Amino acid sequence: MKKVLFPILLIVSIVACTTQQLQESANAAKDAINSGTKPASNPLTNDEVISGLRDALTVGTNNSSAFASKIDGFYKNPTLFIPFPPEAQKVKDWATKLGMNDQLDKFVMTLNRSAEEAAKDAAPVFVNAIKGMSIGDGFAILKGSDNAATQYLRDKTTAELRQKFTPVVQNAINKVELTKYWSPIINNYNKVPFVEKQNPDLTAYVTDRAMEGLFKLIADEELKIRKDPVARVTDILKRVFGSITQ
Repeated sequence: MKKVLFPILLIVSIVACTTQQLQESANAAKDAINSGTKPASNPLTNDEVISGLRDALTVGTNNSSAFASKIDGFYKNPTLFIPFPPEAQKVKDWATKLGMNDQLDKFVMTLNRSAEEAAKDAAPVFVNAIKGMSIGDGFAILKGSDNAATQYLRDKTTAELRQKFTPVVQNAINKVELTKYWSPIINNYNKVPFVEKQNPDLTAYVTDRAMEGLFKLIADEELKIRKDPVARVTDILKRVFGSITQ
């Protein structure tokens, strides 16, 4: 009889222990969910987070450059549209009074075309800046605002980006022949007696506005990656950004 009871008691003990362990695991998982924490079996490292942030910015930059470089990417996009240079408003007002609206429209269109053309070569400039970006606390950016990574890129690389992006814009301006549409307007204005001569730096103007537009698009792409799992197209993006949405 004892020989029969012993195995039965052993089985009961094992089942009881297993049940208790399962219950404890379930309770731990429940507590983790309620407290907003995650099991620490395979926690993210700062290096992984930084790699994920760089991946997110690279994906965002490539997508943004592709979008902005399309015909009307700037010209018919209210968010990116580049208007007549504000510092030359007197020139625009004078030309409008003379009925030069067609010339003004062609100039503004070509102004935007130069930004679209420059965007074709923007991605490598931005990607190189991203690769060279030194990120200390990746977790602070990861858990920051929805555009925290883009803002970090802007803060850390704007001066370098402007320097490297300027010749790209200048080449684009030459390619679309922007000055052909600008010269008749500004030259005629500067011939008017007693007016203050105007000569805005179109390259600097387009460079700044094109960069601003691309940063806006990159921020939009970052938001997608943060919010939409489908936008996380690499394993590191899934791991890093998945950790903040679970």
